[in-house]
Amino acid sequence: MAHGVPQTLEQVHSLAFRALIAQGFSAEQGHAIADTITAAERDRCESHGLFRLPFYIKAASNPDADKTAVPTLTVSDSSVVRVDGARGFCPLALSIGLDPLTEKANERGIAALAINNTYNIAALWPEVEALAERGLVAFAFTASNAFVAPAGGTQPLYGTNPMAFAWPRRDQPPMVFDQASSASARGEIQLHLRDGKPIPVGWAIDREGQPTTDPAAALDGAQLTFGGYKGAALALMVELLAGALIGDLFSYESTEHDTLGTGAPFGGEFLMALSPAHFQQGGSATHAFDRAELLFAKILEQDGTRLPSSRRFSARAETLSQGVIVNETLFNSINDYIG
Repeated sequence: MAHGVPQTLEQVHSLAFRALIAQGFSAEQGHAIADTITAAERDRCESHGLFRLPFYIKAASNPDADKTAVPTLTVSDSSVVRVDGARGFCPLALSIGLDPLTEKANERGIAALAINNTYNIAALWPEVEALAERGLVAFAFTASNAFVAPAGGTQPLYGTNPMAFAWPRRDQPPMVFDQASSASARGEIQLHLRDGKPIPVGWAIDREGQPTTDPAAALDGAQLTFGGYKGAALALMVELLAGALIGDLFSYESTEHDTLGTGAPFGGEFLMALSPAHFQQGGSATHAFDRAELLFAKILEQDGTRLPSSRRFSARAETLSQGVIVNETLFNSINDYIG
C-alpha cells in the first residue's frame, strides 16, 4: 500500500496549480480548478481533491476542450444569469457567475444561474456553500456521462447526477449536503479500485446486469441509483434541469461527445438562489433562520445524529492547521505532470 505525503493546504494548491500550468492551462483556469481541488482536500473529500487532477488533464485532451477558455457572462432583465464556459472547465465559469447570481437573488428574491458548455468534474457543495455564506438558500444540479442504469434497466443512461443544497446559519457554517442520485459517486468506486477494495452490494451491476462487488466490473457495467425508483426519479429530474431546461446535454449525449473516452462530463450546471428575506413578512430573514435552528436542535437532541456537512467542517478545522496526507503514488504522478 502506498505511503502518504504530508502537505499543507497551500502546498496542495501550489502542486495542483503548477501541474495544470505545466499542462497548458491558463492561469485563470488553473487557479479556479486548484481552488476547487484544495477545498475538497481541506474537507477531506478525497474523491474530489487531488485525485481528480488527472481527470482534468485527461479531459483537456478532448478535441474541443479549451484549457485557456474565457467564459462569457450574460445578465439580462430576467432573473436568469447565464455563463457560457466556452468549452473550458466549470470552476472558472462558476467564479464569474456567482456574484451576479447573488445580486439578482437579493434584488428579486429568487434567481438562477445557467452554466453551459463546460467540463464539470468537481463536487457541487463549494458553490452552494459560497451562496449560503452570503445569506442565500441555494440549490445546484448537474448531469454527467451516462454511468447509471434507470430503475429496472441494465444499461447506463443517466449520470451520477448530483444535487446540492445549502441553508445559511448565523455565527456558524451553513448546513450543506451534496449527494449523487446514484448509490455512490463514481469517484468512490474508482478509489475502491485503486485501493484494491470491493464495493458494497447495491452500488452497481456488471455488463450482464448482475450485482457485483468488483469495482472494475462496476465501472465496466452500470451504477445503480439509491432507493431504486426514488433515486431514478431524482436522476431524471437532474437530467431535465441541467439538460433540457438550460439547453445543454443529457448524460447519454455527454458520453457521445466524449469521443476519446476520458470519462469527463461535458454540459451544463443549473443553480438556484433564494433570498429568505423576500419570503418573510416584513422583509427580514431572522424568522426563517430562527425556525431552521429549532429544527436543527430537534435533530441533534437524538443520540447518534448529526447535521449534513458537520464532518466536513470538523475536518476543515483540523486540516487548516495540520494539513493533509496525500497518497504517495498520486503525489508522484502529479509531480510527473510538472516535469
